[in-house]
Amino acid sequence: MEGRSSIVAMASTVVDRVRPGSWAVKGHARALNGALEATVTFDTAHGRGLGNVRLRPDGCWTLFTKLVALKGHEEACGPRRPIGHEPRPRRNRETWAEQRAREQGELGVSRQPYVVIVGGGQCGMALAARLRLLEVPTVVLERCPRAGDTWRNRYKALCLHDPAWVCHLPCMPFPDHWPLYASKDKVADWFEMYVSVMELDYWTKSTCTAASWDDDEKHWVLSVNRDGQSVQLRPKHLVIATGLYGLPRAPQFPGAESFQGSILHTAKYTRGADYEGKRVVVIGSNTSAHDVCQDLWEQGVDVTMVQRSSTAIATVECTRKVLLKDYSEEALAKGITTEDTDLAIASVPYKVLTELHKVVCKAMQEHDAELHERLRRAGFLLDSGEDGSGVFLKFLRRGSGFYFDGGASQLIADGSIKLKGGSVARISERGVVTDDGTELPADVVLLATGYQPMMSLARTFLEKDVVDRVGAVWGLGSGTTNDPGPWEGELRNVWKPTAQEGLWIHAGNLLQNRIYSDVLALQLKARHAGIPTPIYSLGLEPARQ
Repeated sequence: MEGRSSIVAMASTVVDRVRPGSWAVKGHARALNGALEATVTFDTAHGRGLGNVRLRPDGCWTLFTKLVALKGHEEACGPRRPIGHEPRPRRNRETWAEQRAREQGELGVSRQPYVVIVGGGQCGMALAARLRLLEVPTVVLERCPRAGDTWRNRYKALCLHDPAWVCHLPCMPFPDHWPLYASKDKVADWFEMYVSVMELDYWTKSTCTAASWDDDEKHWVLSVNRDGQSVQLRPKHLVIATGLYGLPRAPQFPGAESFQGSILHTAKYTRGADYEGKRVVVIGSNTSAHDVCQDLWEQGVDVTMVQRSSTAIATVECTRKVLLKDYSEEALAKGITTEDTDLAIASVPYKVLTELHKVVCKAMQEHDAELHERLRRAGFLLDSGEDGSGVFLKFLRRGSGFYFDGGASQLIADGSIKLKGGSVARISERGVVTDDGTELPADVVLLATGYQPMMSLARTFLEKDVVDRVGAVWGLGSGTTNDPGPWEGELRNVWKPTAQEGLWIHAGNLLQNRIYSDVLALQLKARHAGIPTPIYSLGLEPARQ
């Protein structure tokens, strides 16, 4: 929320109901970016909160508040952890394994879940873990045979581009020996372990085939294929957690039917060794394109990248040292915890973040100046966002158009990965023809052409009018490419009530997942506990609870 008048209107509407009080500064205030910044704690009528305030000489610059617990409904952890095995004699004792087997046999059969999450990747499992600790009956539907397969089954070279502190899931930070940048298979195995240790009701080989809202009964009716068996679920709330991206976007280039080789989207690419001795042309220049090109080069494959539009590039090292410097061993040594940094990041309004990142972007460009100059000499088209706000704002606005370099940019700069700029005019029998008439010989054409919006997947099981009612997901309304206005001030339709009653969307990278799974879980728990949840609707008609 931006502007004094809007903030006053909101506060005057909700303050009597929320009843915030017991404000206190946590720790010490600190000077940062020309402001005095402090973490604060407070209470409300139904919960306890944590906040961040930034003061400038002319008054309060930003105020951020976050609910961290509902009174009487706190997470079952720490001093409220379950006793487990009771240390006293008891006949016919039910063991933990027996209890888990009974619970898993009941939920979704004789007992309905309150929440169903479609998608068992990082977002689905993190939200389910939060809800488990809040004692909200939840079922996760995952189409793959094993937890972690959404990572395990991707291309061989896939790895995390953010350091370990950024990427851990709720409740279970990575151990101290965990590598800075983990490979996909290591991440997948960790996720599988997480599902087991957090005791999630996680249905593998399960697909939601249809979902409709029963407005009379105020619940969803879900048709589920569970490993070949038809199951009907009737949750009060449905969460879409199928990932930030939807179905593969595969353009139909003229002449493709005449191509003598094979054409496939990078969503189906697994490893470069399969293309040994072949000539491969990769159409695209964002993350998947770079990762695949590097993997092919490392396997000795002749590979050419076709760059159709400019890309924002930042090295992984630069991202760690400049953009994410407070997620590090050095920050921990100064007493800055991951939780502290999570709060600081979440507390910056997106309007302010845009201006701050113009400064950050310049620092990142200085760090990567030598590589950027080499890329330009190689003919690579670089950008820093349409307004100079850099890689992270590109991610928030459109979720694409960038690459965190883990080696591919260096290979492009020295010519090891061949580069051709321009659009694709057609595909011939022998290769890819660009708009200047150049024919790039190919045995294989890989389409690194991105993905449709995430709701394209939801359309496969949700009714059309529901998807249309919800509208666009992700983006800020910045008016930049692929992020049309009007300005929203926050990410569209994620982690908050949507226009469809009982429908929620959880998406984002691992960092956002950790931060906002908490926010979403508490909203669902409040409804589960019967706590009134009126929604302030920015001057529109009063919204539902």
